[in-house]
Amino acid sequence: MEKKVKSEMIYDGKIIKVYKDQVECPNKRLATREIVRHHGGVGILAVVDDCILLVKQFRYAYNKDTLEIPAGKLELGEEAGPAGKRELEEETGYSCKSMELINEIYPTTGYCDEVIHLYEAKGLFKVENPLEGDEDEFIDVISMPIDEAYKKIMNNEIHDSKTIIAVMKAYNDKYIK
Repeated sequence: MEKKVKSEMIYDGKIIKVYKDQVECPNKRLATREIVRHHGGVGILAVVDDCILLVKQFRYAYNKDTLEIPAGKLELGEEAGPAGKRELEEETGYSCKSMELINEIYPTTGYCDEVIHLYEAKGLFKVENPLEGDEDEFIDVISMPIDEAYKKIMNNEIHDSKTIIAVMKAYNDKYIK
């Protein structure tokens, strides 16, 4: 196990904070670790009539559109379950009676402490007047058959890790139960 010797915040942003830490390694040597601190996120597997609800949106970091499950970032101290229900409604116009935790995933273990809480929505229903999403978020909702989503992963057309895990869960539930 590594032991933190000192820590310096080198960036304080709206979504992330970046630290440059000095650590003592198990062999007693010192090393530098650059760590991105993030409040975490939530992703929702939502299946309606054997189709997964996905959102298509432009991702600036990759300069292209991506296909992802509905998801969002957590605010400091916010609980993942209620945040997931909110994101589901804002992004798809659906809500659910309950949610079941699938897993808590670490998307970038080498330099970031983000945890994404991955849920499966149960008892989905369309909302008449859904919550509005972020004003800088432009998304298209796509209802895609589970088999097609699985093929898109296998053909290297879906790259988002939380979405890959969610689709594999849905595919497993459909065929391997």
